[in-house]
Amino acid sequence: MTMPPAGAGNLPLPRWAYVPGESEKSSADYETLARIKVLVPPRFGGYVPARHPALRYGLMLNDRGYFWEAQEILEAVWAAAPQGGRERILLRACILIATANVRLRMQKPHVTARLLGEALVELEALGIRSAGGDGFADCFPVAALVALIKAKLAQPQLGQADGVAFGAAIRT
Repeated sequence: MTMPPAGAGNLPLPRWAYVPGESEKSSADYETLARIKVLVPPRFGGYVPARHPALRYGLMLNDRGYFWEAQEILEAVWAAAPQGGRERILLRACILIATANVRLRMQKPHVTARLLGEALVELEALGIRSAGGDGFADCFPVAALVALIKAKLAQPQLGQADGVAFGAAIRT
């Protein structure tokens, strides 16, 4: 099967959502993830483009409930992001959010809350760094994501329906 080079909407979804220790499948759909990871260059020059297909795919996976897979793709993009760049900070926050969503699915709300708290620290660090460019961190609605996470953490108990979707921050 050939993979279209266009945006994340044309890329194949994993055949199943992997949940460590709970999945009916013995492991994740590494074959599909490998097809996406090849889109990530060894290094991004200057910044991570907001419209890069692997980045958009990773965000989309999270919002569709493929949390573990989102974490894997976002980690590949993070590894190629410029050292010390704003995108690296935002990507780390996104990875923490996807990981928190996995833990929430595994019914570990306290771990989820801790990971979301760590994501907030990253997002606050991003807020004090200068902006102004065409990268992912310059285009993403960080303030809306912070507000969404704070609203989730303000709840007395997190349930499986309380995962953080990146699209919810974008729509606000």
